[in-house]
Amino acid sequence: MSSSEDCGPESTAENAPIRLLLADDQDLVRGGLAALLELEPDLTVVAAVGRGDEVLAAVQARRPDVALVDIEMPGADGLAVAAQLTREAPDCRCLIVTTFGRPGYLRRAMDAGAAGFIVKDTPAEQLAAAVRRVAAGERVVDPQLAAASLAGGENPFTAREQEVLRAAADGASVRAIAETIHLSPGTVRNHLSAIIGKTHAQNRHDAARIAAEHGWL
Repeated sequence: MSSSEDCGPESTAENAPIRLLLADDQDLVRGGLAALLELEPDLTVVAAVGRGDEVLAAVQARRPDVALVDIEMPGADGLAVAAQLTREAPDCRCLIVTTFGRPGYLRRAMDAGAAGFIVKDTPAEQLAAAVRRVAAGERVVDPQLAAASLAGGENPFTAREQEVLRAAADGASVRAIAETIHLSPGTVRNHLSAIIGKTHAQNRHDAARIAAEHGWL
């Protein structure tokens, strides 16, 4: 996938359509979303990328009004992309469109500055409506996810505990984790103990699973 797919000339019409960028690492998903959205007379896809670290450059080059961004992408995830666009390209609003409808992801996306969060199985007309609302300055959140997020509470981990749990998620030993994140093995054990207690997990592997299911990592 090239860093950016030029998807058409810029419009200079007085009532110009809403300009969109699509960021998803699956070619079929990008193509399907583009086909659906281009059916709407007031929407036009001006760029599409397959990596999170390609989004900012494409935004700067093509100046979309809204970036539709997946969460799990190579290069940078959608949450990092949302934060980057908020800092460096605030005129482009970020709408997370993802398969991973996890309450923790929703909270993190909103904290990162995303203007909306919806799941990929949203009907086409609702997706188009969400894009229009985000372009108009509103925030759009899947109502079921919003309710689940409120019920689930805040992410229980500190930043350091999240770092330890990410390092532990692939089964690394305590010593390997300690070397990776520059802590003593004893400190790592203390963090893992706190993590297990907060998740009521059986062990650190179970804690990593619970955290992933909630979108806390």
